[in-house]
Amino acid sequence: MTLQQRINILVRLGNYMQENDEAWQSAKRKAFVNNNWFIEDFVDLAVNNIVQQLLQPEALHQLAASYKIPDTLPAPKKVGIVMAGNIPLVGFHDFLCVFLSGHIALIKPSSKDEALITQLVNLLHQWEPATQQTVAILPLLKNCEAYIATGSNNSSRYFEAYFSKFPHIIRKNRTSVAMLSGKESTTELESLADDIYQYFGLGCRNVTKLYVPVGYDFVPLINALRKYSHLTDHNKFKNNYDYQLAAKIINNEYYMTDGTILLIENKSPFAPISQVHYEYYEQADDVLQQLSGDEAIQCVTGTAAIPFGGAQTPGICDFADGVDTMAFLMDLGSGN
Repeated sequence: MTLQQRINILVRLGNYMQENDEAWQSAKRKAFVNNNWFIEDFVDLAVNNIVQQLLQPEALHQLAASYKIPDTLPAPKKVGIVMAGNIPLVGFHDFLCVFLSGHIALIKPSSKDEALITQLVNLLHQWEPATQQTVAILPLLKNCEAYIATGSNNSSRYFEAYFSKFPHIIRKNRTSVAMLSGKESTTELESLADDIYQYFGLGCRNVTKLYVPVGYDFVPLINALRKYSHLTDHNKFKNNYDYQLAAKIINNEYYMTDGTILLIENKSPFAPISQVHYEYYEQADDVLQQLSGDEAIQCVTGTAAIPFGGAQTPGICDFADGVDTMAFLMDLGSGN
């Protein structure tokens, strides 16, 4: 397939993902059955973000032009993609990069998120038989020439051992934080609630820690967080909240809550489900400088680069962990 043909079929895929096709709706229902964190609202959110940010013709052409992707690769490599399963279609960007570059995408989806990507790959095969040679879903990845793997800190050690002799990108646990000044509007605080609550906080771009100025008034924030009070209807989320709340009460720890999430003073950027940490600061610039060198941080919201509410809408050139996936693939294609 030529580069333009690959772009065309990706655009067609984006159009399809916005349709009410029964097979697609069935895949969404199956995704929830396989993983109860994948409620309809959050699956639709993930799909819409992918369509709007990744599958528009302008974005795809811009990406292709930026990296001078050739019409065809003379010697495409088999690239194994180990996908995570924390949020719906979390590995789609890796697939897109490999497919668009002209390499062969061999995908090992997570058991927690295989229904959606499987349906999309099956569609590609139906629409264009040539994609059967360039994209595949496999139970095991063998004989690949390069790997892109995303997982936990624990699984990354296994990835390092298995893939060390091949060109690879291996991603570990990451999370995101927010910088608050105390001057945020109600609208901004409600947008911050999106960064915290969307996907139940399971994504690496979800905000799990807040940096607030000394003397910060939490009341407006707590009121804004009530935007997501309906998540208490979700059994798994409510169970996590009840467990964390009980632990704080038993241990006589100070906490604040809006009834759905706990605000805890803690220096760790990582927080359990239904809990957000916060830390006071005196100089915002000092905090931002510290965060810029922290490999555990995926993004910082409440900044000029990523305003509140922008955590879950990365653009097509916003590569996970700051590792340029497309540059990796183009270098692979050059034989270097």
